[in-house]
Amino acid sequence: MPSDFYIPTTVSQEAQDFIATFNREMRDNNITPAANDIKNWEEYNNNFLSGSKESNNLVVKKFQPTLKKINFNGVAALEITPAGWKDNGKIIVYIHGGAYTLSSSEASLVNFVPLADKIKTRIISIDYSLAPKAKWQTVINEVITIIKGIYKNFNPESVGIYGDSAGGGLVASAVLKMRDGGIEMPGAVALWSPWADITETGDTYYTLKDNEPAFLYKAGLEFCANSYADPADQKNSYVSPVYGDFTKDFPPTLIQGGTKEILLSNFVRLYQKMDLAGVNVKLDLYEGMWHVFQSCYNIPEAVIALKKTANFFNKHLAKT
Repeated sequence: MPSDFYIPTTVSQEAQDFIATFNREMRDNNITPAANDIKNWEEYNNNFLSGSKESNNLVVKKFQPTLKKINFNGVAALEITPAGWKDNGKIIVYIHGGAYTLSSSEASLVNFVPLADKIKTRIISIDYSLAPKAKWQTVINEVITIIKGIYKNFNPESVGIYGDSAGGGLVASAVLKMRDGGIEMPGAVALWSPWADITETGDTYYTLKDNEPAFLYKAGLEFCANSYADPADQKNSYVSPVYGDFTKDFPPTLIQGGTKEILLSNFVRLYQKMDLAGVNVKLDLYEGMWHVFQSCYNIPEAVIALKKTANFFNKHLAKT
């Protein structure tokens, strides 16, 4: 039976098999609630959380990390200590994706437990408040609250921050706001498929929209964007960091993504903005990969991407 989406022969067999599982009808019918419809967003998120349990239970069973719920001044988080961990004076903060309206730390274990195991470093995943119940001003302040709390016990140069999708955009936005507020910069930043512009701006929002296997903008992401930030705020650099000023100061940054994503222009534009401003930034793109492919941690491309992320943090985070 033919696949709903083009399967390139230039990717691994495991990746080809995964691409074949994407369903165009399921993508097209996955219409999110209207912006600011809090009741239906909560129900939608509960269904998402239920659907994520199996894969996240499997990753815990495989890697055997220690999970601990923690709290920083009222902001919840989950601390992951990998098996075999020895204190190296470093810590990594993770910010989950979900278009600002979905997911949680426990629903995103596939996105950070494998990295914690590979790098043998503790990771703290932030359970920021979700839109539309919370808007961007609240969310970004929650992230900064946790980072400031971590700084009380760690040298900022020993702290790494990364996120995927909306979490990637939120990482970049939070670091920009920290810099502008005179808060010390972390040692390094990694962004997986960052949603760096929540408006439908950029070439691949249009050129790839028929071949993006994961989601549509008009049927889903637009409602998420409007739930997180009023349209008048959506090009604020603390909402869409591609519009930020990176000339003042910004940590070394790794941006990863795939060529099947409508967000590809987000990655390219953010990279160019940082690079022209003199940031130590690397754009690491993967042939034929879909949105946050690193969550499929066993496929060869994800193994390579995880290794590069681990090497990046090992290189740039200071030992204490």
